[in-house]
Amino acid sequence: MARLADYFVLVAFGPHPRGSGEGQGQILQRFPEKDWEDNPFPQGIELFCQPSGWQLCPERNPPTFFVAVLTDINSERHYCACLTFWEPAEPTQEAVCSEDAAGREEEADEGGSGRLSPGTSGPPGQLFAPKTLVLVSRLDHVEVFRNSLGLIYTIHVEGLNVGLETVVGNLLTCIIPLAGGSQRTISLGAGDRQVIQTPLTDSLPISRCSVALLFRQLGITNVLSLFCAALTEHKVLFLSRSYQRLSDACRGLLALLFPLRYSFTYVPILPAQLLEVLSTPTPFIIGVNAAFQAETQELLDVIVADLDGGTVTVPECVHVPPLPEPLQSQTHSVLSMVLDPELELADLAFPPPTTSSSSLKMQDKELRAVFLRLFAQLLQGYRWCLHMVRIHPEPVIRFHKAAFLGQRGLVEDDFLMKVLEGMAFAGFVSERGVPYRPTDLFDELVAHEVARMRADESHPQRVLRHVKELAEQLYKNENPYPAVAMHKVQRPGEASHLRRAPRPFPRLDEGMVQWIVDQATAKMQGAPPAVKAERRTTVPSGPPMTAILERSSGLHGNSARRLEVVRNCISYVFEGKMLEAKKLLPAVLRALKGRAARRCLAQELHLHVQQNRAVLDHQQFDFVVRMMNCCLQDCTSLDEHGIAAALLPLVTAFCRKLSPGVTQFAYSCVQEHVVWSTPQFWEAMFYGDVQTHIRALYLEPAEDRDPSQGWEEPAEEERSALDVASEQRRLWPMLSREKQQELVQKEESTVFSQAIHYANRMSYLLLPLDSSKSRLLRERAGLGDLESASNSLVTSSMAGSVAESYDTESGFEDAETCDVAGAVVRFINRFVDKVCTESGVTSDHLKGLHVMVPDIVQMHIETLEAVHRESKRLPPIQKPKLLRPHLLPGEECVLDGLRVYLLPDGREEGSGGSGGGPAVLPAEGAVFLTTYRVIFTGMPTDPLVGEQVVVRSFPVAALTKEKRISVLTPVDQIPQDGLHLRSCTFQLLKMAFDEEVGSEKAELFRKQLHKLRYPLDIRSTFAFTLGSGHTPGRPPRATKDKGPSLRTLSRNLVKNAKKTMGRQHVTRKKYNPPSYEHRGQPPEDQEDEISVSEELEPGTLTPTSALKPSDRMTMSSLVERACCRDYQRLGLGTLSSSLSRAKSEPFRISPVNRMYAICRSYPGLLIVPQSVQDNALQRVSRCYRQNRFPVVCWRSGRSKAVLLRSGGLHGKGVVGLFKAQNAPSPGQSQTDSSSLEQEKYLQAVVSSMPRYADTSGRNTLSGFSSVHMGGHVPSPRARVTTLSNPMAASASRRTAPRGKWGSVRASGRSGGLGGDVGSRLAGRDMLGPPQANGAPPDPGFLRPQRAALYIIGDKAQLKGMRPDPLQQWELVSIEVFEARQVKTSFKKLLKACVPGCQAFESGPTSFLRSLEDSEWLTQIHKLLHVSVLVVELLDSGSSVLVSLEDGWDITTQVVSLVQLLSDPFYRTLEGFRLLVEKEWLSFGHRFSHRGAHTLAGQSSGFTPVFLQFLDCVYQVHLQFPMEFEFSPFYLKFLGYHHVSRRFRTFLLDSDYERIEQGLLYEEKGERKGPQACRSVWEYVDRLSKRTPVFYNYMYAPEDTEVLRPYSNVSNLKVWDFYTEETLAQGPPYDWELAQVSPEPPEEERPDGGAPQSRRRVVWPCYDSRPRAQPDAISRLLEELQRLETELGRPPERWKDHWDRVKAAQRLEGRPDGRGTPSSLLVSSVPHHRRSLGVYLQEGPVGSTLSLSLDSDQSSGSTTSGSRQAARRSTSTLYSQFQTAESENRSYEGTLYKKGAFMKPWKARWFVLDKTKHQLRYYDHRMDTECKGVIDLAEVEAVVSGTPTMGAPKTVDEKAFFDVKTTRRVYNFCAQDVPSAQQWVDQIQSCLSDA
Repeated sequence: MARLADYFVLVAFGPHPRGSGEGQGQILQRFPEKDWEDNPFPQGIELFCQPSGWQLCPERNPPTFFVAVLTDINSERHYCACLTFWEPAEPTQEAVCSEDAAGREEEADEGGSGRLSPGTSGPPGQLFAPKTLVLVSRLDHVEVFRNSLGLIYTIHVEGLNVGLETVVGNLLTCIIPLAGGSQRTISLGAGDRQVIQTPLTDSLPISRCSVALLFRQLGITNVLSLFCAALTEHKVLFLSRSYQRLSDACRGLLALLFPLRYSFTYVPILPAQLLEVLSTPTPFIIGVNAAFQAETQELLDVIVADLDGGTVTVPECVHVPPLPEPLQSQTHSVLSMVLDPELELADLAFPPPTTSSSSLKMQDKELRAVFLRLFAQLLQGYRWCLHMVRIHPEPVIRFHKAAFLGQRGLVEDDFLMKVLEGMAFAGFVSERGVPYRPTDLFDELVAHEVARMRADESHPQRVLRHVKELAEQLYKNENPYPAVAMHKVQRPGEASHLRRAPRPFPRLDEGMVQWIVDQATAKMQGAPPAVKAERRTTVPSGPPMTAILERSSGLHGNSARRLEVVRNCISYVFEGKMLEAKKLLPAVLRALKGRAARRCLAQELHLHVQQNRAVLDHQQFDFVVRMMNCCLQDCTSLDEHGIAAALLPLVTAFCRKLSPGVTQFAYSCVQEHVVWSTPQFWEAMFYGDVQTHIRALYLEPAEDRDPSQGWEEPAEEERSALDVASEQRRLWPMLSREKQQELVQKEESTVFSQAIHYANRMSYLLLPLDSSKSRLLRERAGLGDLESASNSLVTSSMAGSVAESYDTESGFEDAETCDVAGAVVRFINRFVDKVCTESGVTSDHLKGLHVMVPDIVQMHIETLEAVHRESKRLPPIQKPKLLRPHLLPGEECVLDGLRVYLLPDGREEGSGGSGGGPAVLPAEGAVFLTTYRVIFTGMPTDPLVGEQVVVRSFPVAALTKEKRISVLTPVDQIPQDGLHLRSCTFQLLKMAFDEEVGSEKAELFRKQLHKLRYPLDIRSTFAFTLGSGHTPGRPPRATKDKGPSLRTLSRNLVKNAKKTMGRQHVTRKKYNPPSYEHRGQPPEDQEDEISVSEELEPGTLTPTSALKPSDRMTMSSLVERACCRDYQRLGLGTLSSSLSRAKSEPFRISPVNRMYAICRSYPGLLIVPQSVQDNALQRVSRCYRQNRFPVVCWRSGRSKAVLLRSGGLHGKGVVGLFKAQNAPSPGQSQTDSSSLEQEKYLQAVVSSMPRYADTSGRNTLSGFSSVHMGGHVPSPRARVTTLSNPMAASASRRTAPRGKWGSVRASGRSGGLGGDVGSRLAGRDMLGPPQANGAPPDPGFLRPQRAALYIIGDKAQLKGMRPDPLQQWELVSIEVFEARQVKTSFKKLLKACVPGCQAFESGPTSFLRSLEDSEWLTQIHKLLHVSVLVVELLDSGSSVLVSLEDGWDITTQVVSLVQLLSDPFYRTLEGFRLLVEKEWLSFGHRFSHRGAHTLAGQSSGFTPVFLQFLDCVYQVHLQFPMEFEFSPFYLKFLGYHHVSRRFRTFLLDSDYERIEQGLLYEEKGERKGPQACRSVWEYVDRLSKRTPVFYNYMYAPEDTEVLRPYSNVSNLKVWDFYTEETLAQGPPYDWELAQVSPEPPEEERPDGGAPQSRRRVVWPCYDSRPRAQPDAISRLLEELQRLETELGRPPERWKDHWDRVKAAQRLEGRPDGRGTPSSLLVSSVPHHRRSLGVYLQEGPVGSTLSLSLDSDQSSGSTTSGSRQAARRSTSTLYSQFQTAESENRSYEGTLYKKGAFMKPWKARWFVLDKTKHQLRYYDHRMDTECKGVIDLAEVEAVVSGTPTMGAPKTVDEKAFFDVKTTRRVYNFCAQDVPSAQQWVDQIQSCLSDA
């Protein structure tokens, strides 16, 4: 029972104390005047009576009523019902307000809400003051309050004959029941009657119509967002002009939150004076009058709901998480069905008659029912996550939030997470968690209706039915008696407020009211308290937790198969089947990503623990630890699935004995997980265990029961802790005081003992094994200190664990201290403090714990020291045996294998990818560093791939990038140091060092690698050290020769050159062009810069017959060089012994540079025009960069045009002259003369060409006189051609369409291409190219004849060059890329082809995008484009001088490509070698500088100019596959070895340097005996004799063919040299290594067995496809070789076979009179490119060769005629063989032979064949099939042997003999001693004959 009203207050308008315009409220009277003891009078009521402020009004407003809510300090709510009316103001009040008259009307507007038309009953100036009647109550009966205050007002206004004191006294003494559904009629003594109904249950809120109104005002979406905002503790502000609406809206929102109680600031009506409350930092629900909307605009974090406007505004900075799907959409749809039932019927053709919609009150309950269902679904199963920590004296309950979220699959859900962390939910747990209490609708719903709700989800009508049922119950709760008796309360008459009031509201008699109150109080004390006993019951728990929101539990759905794998693996581990377990382990580690598998692992491991202990051996321990770590690494810090909780008892159970008395537990190896340092995890674990023990405490007596009650026992076992607690709470009041004390004590000591237990457990998992490394746990994850970081690294036989970063919330704040023990003690103490305080542990016990914790930690540290010490002594774990790589002869290991993991690097190879095959990477093995290569050999870590050997290697010299990385090892996921090595041969080693490799070893590896990559001197490279005895750095020993050897000769030559240069230097230091190179030269050579003097000694530079003998030898050796052989082939001049010139020749070979005095980077002999004297060349050379003056390098056999090359023009040359003619200088004449020499020289070149010979006598000096007087601006007649946009348009050509052209357009003032070049390039001789705007070409550029010489130069250089006035030569300026651009582009190309890490977006697009970004193909395009331009010019009879950059990079590329395209000779193997030797080696391409071969070149980096040239050749080869004798493999071979430094060919920068190092002439005469190949060409020759790998079978050239390849980027292909990789053997370019295949373990077939299948699987990502599936011709040639061997013939060379087949093929094609489509050599190919559609195909019958040359025909559509022809050709291949009549059998007999390892001795029939020089054996004498062959060439010795195990017993010991070969030792045994002796003699004689 409770008082209906606690206080009645009369509040009136009073002046403001500080005299401001506004007034303030004054309490005139309050009853009772003394405060009630149980309920003091609330302060500040006067503010809430007039929330907008106390103001006078010019008119009398109608009375208003609203209820404000005040909350006191004890969170009790007081309802203040306020009825306000207006009375004429007294003079004092008016005076107060007179000064504020200006704003009076405005303020008056804010007063009442629903005023009538203004009608004043007083004089015109009359003001009215508000007066308020206030009723303060703790009960929420709004209507009763409205009626009661209305009655008092009516009595006053209508002047009824009833004492106001009596009414107020009766009101204050009215007592009504609180709840229970009773009905009470009250009367205040004025002839009135009111009926009060109390709700059935107090816990359900009373909403009346407030929820329905809220939805009407704001709509579904807005209310849902307000609902989520209130639940997730955001600030909510309501705005409205109506105070009653504000309190209704707040009441409605609170009703929706049920069963959660809102526990923050709740002020439905906030007075204007308290608006600053809105900036409070805490959440709130507040209502404010809409008049103050402006004041609320600055609030940045408040959600504003405007009830009048129907809007909800959420600020940008506020994120309100929505309900989890599908609950959000379900709730939304149900709400719309309730609010708008017509919606479902709106689309029906025949709608049913309108159904009556629910009343507003009913609708209100239906809406609440929807939210009640929502909470039941959200919180379903919550009781299963409650932990009963204490039962007596009061229940202490904790909620396991992580488990709840985890089991519901809502861990990621922001909304639920915030709700569970909120204060409202904490209150919910403490209030509703109690197991024994009264229950209400929500408890029933969440326990019993969940299944129904899930079933109804997809049936909207059933959902609606359920909602209506719930609504009925809610309605009944509010209105238990529907047929309620009518109220009877007097009301004032209409417009009574406008009538002049008889008098102001009277002052009441306090005494009389007090007397009525006292009377009632006295009566109450005598009556017994009418307390209705609460009906308490056990709260039902409902069904156990199941995920109502079906969310996928991650990527892996854990099928039963996965769980089976986990179970099998564990059973293998505990049965000791380690090999089986190892096979399954990767699958288990993958399965453990799924939750079910992790739980399954924990359960399975529990089964193997007996009496809390399980002792394992080392391997078992490793496996268990590895699986535990894998489980834990995916756990979050909250451990929402209870995996860490399940493993916690196991980590202290599994252990291994390290030594007597020292045991290592699993916890020391699984500490590196973030979950262990999370206080929340430990608290949840602790409470869970406490609950288990307390439950056990009360279940124990069950065993001592009387047998008659035995039937209850099984039920007892299954009772949950909550059931037990409920029972105990029920019995508690009936227990005696002593018994109660005893139970409290028992519970407290249970909690205390658990706290001790947990202090121990925490110290186990928080103290690192090696505590000497003083560091904090959070630092444990740092990679810098790895040895101390992962405890699993401390013992080498332990599987690792994952170090995860500790978040800063982990509970360790003391980062500044380094004391581990201290940090752990503090962490445990904080934990103990929290849990013990919450669980009610006594303060004495708590103090005891604080004393105990440091001791526990210290004791544990001491135990760990012994474990740490012993674990270090463990033998290392057995890791896979390191596979040793095969080395080249002469290659030595520098660093033996370091154990590493090779990781995937983003290429598809190795990971299977689109190529197919398994993921062979990551692989585990070792990295070896040799003098030549870096080699990785190993095996895939995934045992399911099989034992495939993975090899990846590259030459040390090819290393372009090396960086340290930190990566996770593939198996154990331990962070480890690694290396990232990238090579320019497109190999990449991304390695993680194994834990056994210390950082010192890794560092040593890096240093050695660096030393080998960048040696100090070129003589330290592998090509020099290979096969030579001298150590790097020491000069080779001089040998005494009788005559001058080539070695000494080369030295003399260099000496002479130096002398000459020295002398020049002394003579004149006038002109010093930039030196050729300062790199890497010894200091004394620094003055040997080439300085040029005119007064040269005749003996050095002019050719005379009086050469010294040594010079003559120099000449003869120079003549033998490649260039000279080629010059003679081209007919460019001869060099007779007397060195006299053949005057008829236009060009001659000049020895002017034989001492390398003019140009150190040119060859010794040069082709110059016949008319130019040698001493003039000196002056010409100074005009060109690096003195590289124009020399002829090729002449067209048909048009006799010549191709010249030079460096770019020098700044001091012609261009310089043009720019500074007037500056007088002493050397003017000399400079002039040299530039004139240059002009003369060009004229001489032009004159040397046959068709221009008539102009050779013309004096050209007069033509150049203008050079000195005119400016440097080109004259209008000049023609400077610019090739600036090589990719623009394409034009047709006069020949068959064999090429595409970019446009060649004009630049600058000097016009475009003239009628010759331009029109010829465009295919028409009469017109130039059209102008840029598309108009016809300018006729001024049409010239009938073309220039004799085109000079192609850099645009920048030719800018100021004066053209030839006689127009005999023409300048073509082109834009070329520089070497640094090549370098940058290559870097990007490397990254595209060998990315180094997994791409973000997989698939071909990312590769193509990065390929395009590299611009590599654009550079190839430009080179091909320029080369084809030059070919065109040469083909048309004009000569071309290529004069770009320094003349050794792009110039070399262009002239080499031009010669290759123009001259078929260079497309043969021999010709290509000659081309490379001449243009690249002799003409001084700087291989060492561009390849950064030595330490000096390290900074310049790798610039692959030669590789780019090879790529261009490859592109041409692709388009013209029948024009090249060599195969694409040959180009890859050169591409690999020009950087490998295996051969000396591509070392150093010029012939001069090679002579200086004694390289050039050492090949002849000095070698004795076989030696390693020093030259790449020699190696190619040797290899070509053995295998056709460099040969192109489709080679069928046309003699006259000039190739014009398409050069557009769309026609170019990415060279497979960049992308392909063979992991089976490594790069295939070191042929000896690629051929080594692992020996088969047994060379004998099982007796009598049929030949075994040779079938094998070829993996594109692993094997070399060309080797595994050779093309048909290679296969046939191999077959021939095999047949020859079997038939006893000496094998012929493959080339002879091939030539014979070609000849036979030609003969075969002739009788038809036409070439058959299948012929291998088609010489009459139509005149278009024969590049497409060449297919080598294996036919269905036998191996037939068919070659289809039709580009449109696919390989499948060959005609039958071609098949037959092909078959004929195949028969020819075999026609030359006849089977030998009889084999050569020099000696034969039976011998016993010992089989391979572990195989028995067997008798075999042996045949010694002296002809074939071999020993064959058969199963028996009549057997024709040879079972094996021992090649006598490999036999090293024949010695007497000893009997081994399993040898024939009866035979004499002396009958045993062994044959030692280079591969193995064969053990033989004859039948007796004499026959043994005979066999030995026969074999010895055979050996001596050889």
